[in-house]
Amino acid sequence: MHPRNHLKLRHRLTIGGAGDLSSALARQGLLVAVVCLLADVAALLSSGPLAQLRAQDWAVLGAVAVVDAALALPARYSGWVALAHAVVRFAAVGLLGGSSFAGQANGAGTLIAGYRAGAWLRGGNAFVALAVLALGVGGAHLLSGAHSGEILPVEVVKEAVLPWLVGRYTTARRAYIAELEQRAETQRRDAQAAVEYAVAEERGAIARDLHDVISHHVSAIGVHAGAARLGLNAAARPEGLAKSLTAVETSSRAAMLDLRRLLDLLHGDRADISRQPGLDNLEELLDGVRRAGLPTRVSTHGAPRPLPESLDVALYRIIQEMLTNAMRHGDGAGVEIQLHYLPASISVIARNGFRTSVPAGPAGAPANDDRNESARGLAGIRKRAALFNGTIAHGPDPAGRRWETIATFPLGEDQ
Repeated sequence: MHPRNHLKLRHRLTIGGAGDLSSALARQGLLVAVVCLLADVAALLSSGPLAQLRAQDWAVLGAVAVVDAALALPARYSGWVALAHAVVRFAAVGLLGGSSFAGQANGAGTLIAGYRAGAWLRGGNAFVALAVLALGVGGAHLLSGAHSGEILPVEVVKEAVLPWLVGRYTTARRAYIAELEQRAETQRRDAQAAVEYAVAEERGAIARDLHDVISHHVSAIGVHAGAARLGLNAAARPEGLAKSLTAVETSSRAAMLDLRRLLDLLHGDRADISRQPGLDNLEELLDGVRRAGLPTRVSTHGAPRPLPESLDVALYRIIQEMLTNAMRHGDGAGVEIQLHYLPASISVIARNGFRTSVPAGPAGAPANDDRNESARGLAGIRKRAALFNGTIAHGPDPAGRRWETIATFPLGEDQ
């Protein structure tokens, strides 16, 4: 049977349930028993005219009918069925004497009994059933005198050993196919789980990029829009209003460019992946923050060295999120970024002042939007760090005046 057809059959049997499978096996077992009975009866009738059958012939025929009908019993009785066939086979010689039918009274049934014993029995029971069948067949042929001693082992092999071996082979092959199917199913599930995991990770990475990029630019736009609104009330400073509106325009364009790049990535266009910003673009990022009115300075400690591209992009995004948090939740006094290149690691430290008051929402209720955004931003930083076995620490400094966020990544062979 073709493996695909075999899988379809198993699928139908599974859908039908164990009850349908048991019923099918019972019907097949009954059919086998009927066919064996017909074959053995035909062999007896062919040994002579029906009118010449003696009482012992009819007795043997009845015994053969009983043991052949027993072939329809469940598989757990295979050992007893084999014993019954061996006994009938041997006893038929004593009842029929030198009849040509005596040595093969239940020949068809014996073959099937041997096959069932090999297919369904395990361990010592299987070998005991084989030995009983071999003794019954060999004894019947030997007592009937129909075969010489040289041919007797051949008859035993044909009528007892060979069916038993075919049963063993069939069961082993069935188990092997089932194992292959199980292994293939496991591999299919593992592959599907791996694909789903990869898709989830890709979606998470894109979501983090969207949050970092859009949150940063929108925060800058919000700062400049507020400055522009104040400039409208202060007509004496038109140059400040123009500067704020220009910064709003620049941030809006940058947000649209980054958003378009991420949408292209979602659509499967990976041509722009190589253009993701890294630490080389850090000054451009800081200039945008400075234009938003937040004083920012960066310092490098240690000897800079090339970093893996993925880590370079992750560091840029982490610094971007640090600056976004400083714009959203800082006191506006400025933010300091430090890059520390160590022999086995690289660290990014952001320090800025923070507001101690909690913004109020409608009807005097505390506003949770800023808190939620901050938590989401820190979660994004932590997720990016985890991809590179990095660590994240954040909280007020010992003096309680400035907020610190520290991200550390291992370098070298441990990365």
